[in-house]
Amino acid sequence: MKIVCDRAALLDALAMAASVVPNRSPAPVMLCLKLTAADGVLSIQATDGELGLTVHVSSVQVDEPGEALLPADKLTQITRACDDSTLSISTERNVTTIKGQHATFRVFGYEPREFPGVRDAKDAGTEFEVAAGTLRRLIHRTAFATSVDNSRYAIAGTLLERKGRKLRMVATDGRRLAVARGDCSAPADGDSTCIVPAKSLSVLNRLLDDPDASVTVSRDRNRLSIQVGEAATLVSSLVEGTFPPFEDVIPKDHDKRATFDTGEFAAAIRRAALLTSEESKGVRLAFGPGMLRLSSRVPEMGEADIELPIAKYEGDPIEIGFNPVFITDVLKIADVPEVIVELKSPNKPGVVRLGQDFVYVVMPVNVG
Repeated sequence: MKIVCDRAALLDALAMAASVVPNRSPAPVMLCLKLTAADGVLSIQATDGELGLTVHVSSVQVDEPGEALLPADKLTQITRACDDSTLSISTERNVTTIKGQHATFRVFGYEPREFPGVRDAKDAGTEFEVAAGTLRRLIHRTAFATSVDNSRYAIAGTLLERKGRKLRMVATDGRRLAVARGDCSAPADGDSTCIVPAKSLSVLNRLLDDPDASVTVSRDRNRLSIQVGEAATLVSSLVEGTFPPFEDVIPKDHDKRATFDTGEFAAAIRRAALLTSEESKGVRLAFGPGMLRLSSRVPEMGEADIELPIAKYEGDPIEIGFNPVFITDVLKIADVPEVIVELKSPNKPGVVRLGQDFVYVVMPVNVG
């Protein structure tokens, strides 16, 4: 293999592919990236056994097609350390030479045939196509609520559901629930459901930097293949099990409704959270006509009282406690000027709505 490539484009692709490589493995080839040069394109492959990624770099001059298998960390570090606009890379007998204007590196690699490769979903049928911007928004609005408790495996991923031309993504950790909706184009009517691992969505989210790119999602039994334009293809195993029946968790009988400026509400929650602790991590919210009063208290530290005008309030006054982290998390991903909070009673879940396409359910806490 012998190529000349744009260093910045190569570094971006290496950083993306390296995010898939496991931190450690008894098999050295699993810590490597496979480079394949042909037809004016450099393809970079990475896998951790469950997730595979192929990134394509088109700004490449291929003088001799070929392959190389190199340690991901060293290849990325060398490319980052060089300050040249272009790099020449050549491989002979598993020794790769990376040359800039003033520096030359020789890296000992492995036989490319030893790389396990990215397992294709060969018989995958197209489930739907969606704009990258839409899919990124759905991921952004749900991934933060995914469980990190691996013992509850079915919720250690995000539910991806299509009904006709409607998409829905759902995530929960048992104490909160995020549901986001969007539109897609599908080859035919019908329903499909799968649970996508958190790591796969994290990598995918980084691939969706062009909001206008077309994303094609295909499925073959327990594997999902996601092609992002001409730039990359991600193949992921799916989480086994059944996602919990979340529809019944979303309250439908709230009789109290408050409308806030998103930024002002977020600032008030952050201030009230300053005087909370692991033992006393609840913030009391007292809703009433025209005013929200937030209070928190840590016996050995002090207490806080915050007032925030309510733009609009419907219903009787109510006091309820929430973990402020769960409220600030949803306000961080809010991309609308106003947020709506719906309540029923102090011991019932609260609901946060961002426009028509997002609902967030959060369990209350006892603040004494």
